[in-house]
Amino acid sequence: MNVGLYARVSTRDKDQDPELQLQPMREYATARGWQFSEYVDRASAGDMAGRTAWRQMLEDGRHRRIDHVMAWKLDRPFRSTLHCLRTLEELDHRGVGFSCLTQEIDTTSPTGRLLLTILAAVAEFERGLISERVREGMVNARRKGASIGRPAATARPEVASQLKEVLAELAGSAISKREACRRLKVGMATLERILAAPKGVPPNHAPDEFTKAR
Repeated sequence: MNVGLYARVSTRDKDQDPELQLQPMREYATARGWQFSEYVDRASAGDMAGRTAWRQMLEDGRHRRIDHVMAWKLDRPFRSTLHCLRTLEELDHRGVGFSCLTQEIDTTSPTGRLLLTILAAVAEFERGLISERVREGMVNARRKGASIGRPAATARPEVASQLKEVLAELAGSAISKREACRRLKVGMATLERILAAPKGVPPNHAPDEFTKAR
């Protein structure tokens, strides 16, 4: 069996050593005659962009270059219960098993398959709680007169401090719209709303796409 051994250490703790996770997994795999590949990330659990080894391991699983994934603890590969559930369901769909060395979890066993069912129930419960709390929080905020949602771009200090100057240069054709977006650090759609809004009236706001404007 080809097994992917996954280890992750956080960048916040410089003293962490992935060998503490890898060595016992190597010994476990070797004792069973498994072939294994190692995937190591140095990133926080939520930094999916920085977890390149994790993405590569999932890709190898999709193409059946590995038959099984092993981690030291559940908090090494997964950032939440929902993330855990979705990943395990995808691996199971591809015929790839998952096990956790220190927590005795193995999805190729009847107990492990029961775990998937339990995780699904827990994840659904968590989604319901989060949704309910968000709704209650928004109702409470509106009751107190608070504005819901992200503030308008023009209300941000870094935008407001130079907006007048940038708009004046833009009106005089001294700079392009793309340059205006770069200096204000807003997306092109946000800039268009600012330009279209009547003077003195803040434009409606939406998530910026600064990276696209660049």
